[in-house]
Amino acid sequence: MVKITFMGAGSTVFARNVLGDTMLTECFHEAEIALYDIDAERLEESYVLISALNRTINENRATVRKYLGVEARKDALRGAKFVVNAIQVGGYEPCTVIDFEIPKKFGLRQTIGDTLGIGGIFRGLRTIAVLKDFARDMEEVCPDALFLNYTNPMAILSGYMQRYTSVKTVGLCHSVQHCSRGLLESLGMSDRLEGRRELIAGINHMAWLLEIYDREGNDLYPEIRRRAKEKNAREKHWDMVRFDYIEKLGYYCTESSEHNAEYNCFYLKPDRPDLIERFNIPLDEYPRRCVNQIEGWKKERDEIMAGGAPTHRRTGEYASYIMEAVETGKLYKIGGNVLNNGAISNLPPEACVEVPCLVDREGVHPTLVGRLPLQLAAMNMTNINCQLLTIEAAVSGKMEHVYQAAMLDPHTGAQLCPDDIVKMCDELRAAHEAAGYPIF
Repeated sequence: MVKITFMGAGSTVFARNVLGDTMLTECFHEAEIALYDIDAERLEESYVLISALNRTINENRATVRKYLGVEARKDALRGAKFVVNAIQVGGYEPCTVIDFEIPKKFGLRQTIGDTLGIGGIFRGLRTIAVLKDFARDMEEVCPDALFLNYTNPMAILSGYMQRYTSVKTVGLCHSVQHCSRGLLESLGMSDRLEGRRELIAGINHMAWLLEIYDREGNDLYPEIRRRAKEKNAREKHWDMVRFDYIEKLGYYCTESSEHNAEYNCFYLKPDRPDLIERFNIPLDEYPRRCVNQIEGWKKERDEIMAGGAPTHRRTGEYASYIMEAVETGKLYKIGGNVLNNGAISNLPPEACVEVPCLVDREGVHPTLVGRLPLQLAAMNMTNINCQLLTIEAAVSGKMEHVYQAAMLDPHTGAQLCPDDIVKMCDELRAAHEAAGYPIF
């Protein structure tokens, strides 16, 4: 019996998708599913839902168990072959609120703050503080398990696990899967979707759509570039930053414009509020989204559980297909976050990159991409610098590395002077510690 452990099982909707997919996969019909969380109420909700799914879609063949709190963590992990990570350390309240409100006092505004920027740095630090314990437990009780990380900041967390633990880790993000479809649909090119061929590589949330061809082998980029420029000039829409990337850098990237607006020094400038209006940038988007998601989940939970018989169809989420490939040897291709080691030759070997990977019984195998166009590698490096320094801070426990990560973050460094960055980081650290979520 294969054991699958879900860390952060209180992420109920996501747990439903991943574990529902798993129960619909033949080789996992009789799996042991371990649900782990530190929030008793949310863990119970997930346990009730996953148990109901097991009855309705899997003839009750899987074994579902719940594990609450730090003292139960080793038991949740013991003997697992796969560990899915979806934790959010500190949640919306208090930690996300802290990540947004303290920087505002210094004049620093954010959109999402979960991947880069000052919010991403502190989210990464407080999460690595927890992942260190996860890794120690896994090395003891399930040393051969594959760790599927879905938690942001993806490159920081996956890069830490890959470089400083022996845990086999791959980072997974939805943005690669939805990148070209969303682009073509938004440009009125849906007729080119079927049979398209593409290459995506770079870093998480800034991986580049390097090539895209239709089924006849025609290069779609000339038409994409023309239509994207025309659309940005013609109308306000949700993806103006990435369409500006296409015009200025030549290529589209994987994650949304509200994310990418804060991954550089171009669009969020204190003396240029017109740019926020021009590029339709939603400041404080993530806090609003969190509030809406919390309310939405309560409604969805009640609808799902009405009558106690939830249903599910297998989604395109990577996790169950990766586990199936490892379990059966059935080859599967993903966009995975892995240690570079030369996969992209003009990015550092120690960077965590997002590249095409093949998965089989032996695990995850990155493919060789080669060199990125210079301007794209340069854009990635502005983010990698911050990512590597954040990991260095987590390992060293030194605040000077936190300061340096923040100074070299493109958005923070463009907005604030070094002295103010130091003061802001010290205030953020104190606030997180007071809330019970230390960064070291």
